[in-house]
Amino acid sequence: MQAESRGQGAGHARRAAHLFLQFVKSNAVLLIALVAAGITCIFVPFDREYLGYFDLRTLSCLFCTLGVVAALRNIRFFEWLADIIVRCFGNMRNIVLALVFVTYFGSMIMANDMALITFLPLGYFVLESCGNKKIVAFTFIMQNIAANLGGMLTPFGNPQNLYLFSYYSIPTGEFFKIMAMPFAVAFVLILATCLFVKPVKAEVLTAPKVRPPLWRILVYFALFVLSVLIVFRVFPYYWGLLAVTLALLLLDYRALLHVDYGLLLTFCAFFVFSGNMARIPAVAALLGGLIALDPLAFGTLSCQCISNVPSAVLLSRFTTDYARLLVAVNIGGLGTPIASLASLITLNTYRRVCPGETKGYLVKYLAFNVLFLAVLLGAGYLTMAVL
Repeated sequence: MQAESRGQGAGHARRAAHLFLQFVKSNAVLLIALVAAGITCIFVPFDREYLGYFDLRTLSCLFCTLGVVAALRNIRFFEWLADIIVRCFGNMRNIVLALVFVTYFGSMIMANDMALITFLPLGYFVLESCGNKKIVAFTFIMQNIAANLGGMLTPFGNPQNLYLFSYYSIPTGEFFKIMAMPFAVAFVLILATCLFVKPVKAEVLTAPKVRPPLWRILVYFALFVLSVLIVFRVFPYYWGLLAVTLALLLLDYRALLHVDYGLLLTFCAFFVFSGNMARIPAVAALLGGLIALDPLAFGTLSCQCISNVPSAVLLSRFTTDYARLLVAVNIGGLGTPIASLASLITLNTYRRVCPGETKGYLVKYLAFNVLFLAVLLGAGYLTMAVL
């Protein structure tokens, strides 16, 4: 009995350890942000200035956008839309193009991480149903690149865009002007790369997905437009926050439960981290001097080490050159797997659907990402020269 009891205890301990490791892997960025914020609090004691760290407009806009997207996901709108797009094409090249570009354009509306959460499983399902799982790694990598780069065109396409657009009060026209060339170059690069997939005939063997209720689609899109108007400062953000929250409570309260609160908490942690870092004289002097040399290069390098969202929040405290910083934290999402939260989402999804193949995936991931980053960094400098 004692041996059996000890065996059960060991089994429970192993399961607990496994769950803990899964939690750490799934929330690595959040945990790092909380630890980083906690460390800076040692050097900067709590005071009233902490309240000024938080950009409530950014947090409200992000909450509304994530809530509406969650509601659309709950009615399987994006799966239905992507299924229609995929069925319009008859070979593997066109199917990969459809999966990659639905992610690319979807990220402009949904934000990059939500686009990947929605379309990566669909990509795997389609390739598996077509009997062509050998190009899952390539498709996932291109979907990841597409999500990071597609979202850079709009203020709400990437979380870092939403923050910088609000923090610097960037005029809408100027925002699009800054991001137009990198976006166009990214489009051509993604298209050219996907054309290397052989046009082998393929067909999706599963039944077409049922269209969600039309009235819900229309209502949720109206709420999304409302969220976008908050981003563009058409009216006070708190009224938009109240309207979207009440509407979702009435229509689909589960959408509010499915909001990525981890992302919101990550933002709050990085607000504390960056606010405190700016108040530590030695750190402020060092970062201020480095980013003054070349905001585009240093911003891109920073993303490789601490990810693009925290880089945007931190470095915004030390430069007024928002154009170069904006380009840096968008193209800087490429590169290492920790350069963006979206890349970690893709890596975790691939490890789940293709266990034991992570090493090969990472080699391909780094090859494609470094190449894309080098070209887009050049496009960034060209953009700055033209501006």
